[in-house]
Amino acid sequence: MKIEIKKSIKPVEYSDAIDFLEKRLLKINANKANELIWLLEHPKIYTAGTSFNKNEILDKSIKIIQTNRGGKITYHGPGQIICYFVLDLNRRKKDIRKLIRVVENSIIETLKEFKIDAFNDRKNIGIWVNHNKKIKKVAAIGIRVSKWIAYHGFSININNDLEAYKKIIPCGIRDKGISNLNEIKNQNYKKIKVKIINNFIKNLKN
Repeated sequence: MKIEIKKSIKPVEYSDAIDFLEKRLLKINANKANELIWLLEHPKIYTAGTSFNKNEILDKSIKIIQTNRGGKITYHGPGQIICYFVLDLNRRKKDIRKLIRVVENSIIETLKEFKIDAFNDRKNIGIWVNHNKKIKKVAAIGIRVSKWIAYHGFSININNDLEAYKKIIPCGIRDKGISNLNEIKNQNYKKIKVKIINNFIKNLKN
């Protein structure tokens, strides 16, 4: 199964990205396109998944875009890598939990290459670190499945604006914080995009 790798240098508007993913899904379903992994950044935006609650919006002045992905409210913006994908589970195992494990392991393995110990949490989806004795999220995961084709994806905080999260209850979790890789370990992350793609493709094959 051939996977197209797409990398956008300039920020991509959220609505344009989702429109592209949904069109690719239809093409894959009709056997007219390859699967896709797409790395990009978004301009500043708050998005809400299918299980969000309005009480999780702390600053009522912000604009929230409601989406059809799973999960709750999150923030996207410069300094955060987004990894979208469109993957045909009809040609793989029809196992959404396995796909989530693949995503989790790919992020954890990538961060380990930068000497950052990260872990998943069965109760709270995403990838977490124990930083200064506080559990904080560094990567969010939101997936939707249609016709057994999985799309949307995950995000990793590199050096994004953490103040933006104070306007919401990120992912609906009140008792844990949000961090980024720069805060945890100030180092060069230029190669992280290559590493995340390599680990993701490797784990998809297993």
